[in-house]
Amino acid sequence: MLKISGLIIVSVIAILVVAHIVFRPPSLEGRSVTQAVKASPETMLGRIALEPAALDKGDSGVLPLLDGPDAFAARVAVIRAAEVALDVQYYIWQRDATGLMLMDELRMAAERGVRIRLLLDDNGISGLDDDLAALDALPNVEVRLFNPFILRSFKPLGFTFDFVRLNRRMHNKSLTADGAVSILGGRNIGDIYFGFGPGLQFIDSDVMVVGRAAADIGLDFDRYWQSRSAHPIDRIVKTQGLLDVLMSDARQAGQSAEGQAYIERLRSSNIVTRIEAGQLAFEWTKVTLVSDDPAKGMGEARIRDMLFPQLMALTAAPSHSVDVVSAYFVPGRLFSERIERLAEQGVRVRILTNSQAATDVFVVHSAYVKYRPDLLRSGVELYELKPAFSIRDEPETQGFARTSRASLHSKTLAIDGKRIFIGSFNFDKRSLLLNTEMGVLIESPDMASALAAAFSSSFPFVSYTPRLNDTDKLIWDEAAANGTNIHHELEPGTSLGSRLLLWFLGLLPIEWLL
Repeated sequence: MLKISGLIIVSVIAILVVAHIVFRPPSLEGRSVTQAVKASPETMLGRIALEPAALDKGDSGVLPLLDGPDAFAARVAVIRAAEVALDVQYYIWQRDATGLMLMDELRMAAERGVRIRLLLDDNGISGLDDDLAALDALPNVEVRLFNPFILRSFKPLGFTFDFVRLNRRMHNKSLTADGAVSILGGRNIGDIYFGFGPGLQFIDSDVMVVGRAAADIGLDFDRYWQSRSAHPIDRIVKTQGLLDVLMSDARQAGQSAEGQAYIERLRSSNIVTRIEAGQLAFEWTKVTLVSDDPAKGMGEARIRDMLFPQLMALTAAPSHSVDVVSAYFVPGRLFSERIERLAEQGVRVRILTNSQAATDVFVVHSAYVKYRPDLLRSGVELYELKPAFSIRDEPETQGFARTSRASLHSKTLAIDGKRIFIGSFNFDKRSLLLNTEMGVLIESPDMASALAAAFSSSFPFVSYTPRLNDTDKLIWDEAAANGTNIHHELEPGTSLGSRLLLWFLGLLPIEWLL
């Protein structure tokens, strides 16, 4: 029996070793080399970015995009306004209504002569191989896949023999047009991010930037485009899709009942006409791009070249407040000790994350709950988003008021009501150690104080607030619509089964993967 077991183990190992050798990524030799374009006053977007009067006020212009439909409309408008080049980088691109419509916008841009570089993480493009291959075949388009799966039919099988590489993903999200305007933040491409249709919607944050910040994002895109993890799709995907299928499916998505309702809703947003007229009200200020070295995708980045150490250095020594919004919050020992120490020193630390009932990644919540008691003991204020709520439609609650079934997806950090970080970085181990991330730190008292105001005015009504009672037992407070306060002794919106599952997942040694 032992001999048979040993033989089986040796055989499995041999198969995995052979698979690792056979199914390795193709050579990058001969891959084209291109660079980001510089903003030019000869383009409409370039004129916005290079406006001399605006540049006297700061090196970059910023405009927050909190509402899902506005964020979608802004992307459409920027793509349509592009005259020279589009650099597009995303972790997830779904083949649904908004995903198809945006991909078709890229097709139309390419056909009018705009150069398009599309870099997608290969873990988040299910069902898109044919569409991307068809798009890549256009003269002005090149598509690359980050850390691609060589097995296309059943991607998860690739983890069995190439786990170390495939476990590292590109979580960045940005769209840059003509080297002048960029949109970045927490949103991927898909209906759930843009408020399309009924059902669950993600609450998220993006920002449009122009000027120096957009130029920096273009240069950062070049680093990823030329990295060892970025493979031309025609060396990975051997099928040849049909543009007619993409065009037809995109048209049907827009003509469906839900599509028509969504397009009508977009008409109430004036962001498209303002972009076309060059009349956006940017706040001009200092903006700093922070981004992981793309070598992190191969496990080769130095610590000092990663986003988190850069961000911590830029936000060191807050004097009175730290406000964090993070969909997935697994701070790890060092970061949790840092914010606990700040709270004990009198800095007000407030954190909004998903409740167990609202989270879309249950296993991450099992890691978060381990840190919750010590955070509360130190004086950190925690807010856990409810899965359903109804509040007034006010500016500081934008993105919260228009959905009744929600999950948090935003990633923001505000320091002292003066500076705010918006990006793709979740405050968890995966963002810290495994995935590549990006974001911008903005010197904006208006934006930072708006987040602080939301913590005071609206977050208490859309969240459960956990606290420790006099006997050090965890309870949750809930502000009811009638003004009363409800106390929950068990995590709200959960069942015995879900709590047992959470406890079991918390026993597993997998926090480093989360």
